[in-house]
Amino acid sequence: MNPVLLNFPDHFATERLAIRAPRPGDGAELNAAVLETWDDLAAWVPWAKQRPTLDESEAMMREAAAKWLRREELWLLAFLKGTNTLVASSGLVRMDWSVPRFEVGYWARKSFWGQGYVTEAVRGIVDFAIRELGAKRLHLHLDSRNQRSRRVAELAGFTLEGRQQRHIRANDGTLADIEHYGLLPPLESR
Repeated sequence: MNPVLLNFPDHFATERLAIRAPRPGDGAELNAAVLETWDDLAAWVPWAKQRPTLDESEAMMREAAAKWLRREELWLLAFLKGTNTLVASSGLVRMDWSVPRFEVGYWARKSFWGQGYVTEAVRGIVDFAIRELGAKRLHLHLDSRNQRSRRVAELAGFTLEGRQQRHIRANDGTLADIEHYGLLPPLESR
């Protein structure tokens, strides 16, 4: 099966969010959200090494749109319904279409923390992956010190499957443990 030939929607909605694939022109809103949340992103997210410029954010969105079409990564942006206000960034990465299996990643814009938006987005993405992509397994991993991400994983229905000690070098230079979470949709009877 060639994933490029798969047809599925590039957008869907939850109660409060419009969730969709990146598009050219999304760079400015992404940049504003990243810069607003920079100190926290820099603490946890491996790609947060230096603050992106507006052009770098726009290039990132255009590259993400191309990867979506090639079915290499399915980055998703969560906007407040009826607005162009980016609330969260999430998506499905490191995919294995033969299973199909998807890794979920996420972060929230700081001004929207503590309001349940990221959990809502992740639940919506999980539902999308199961319903539209036939996901048999979803998983994520996080720095064991990241309490906010752990809480989102648990509220979204993921179960802790294991922990690897001193598995990564965190952005602050320390060795960090990684926790692995999984979510297994029911298999159809065969």
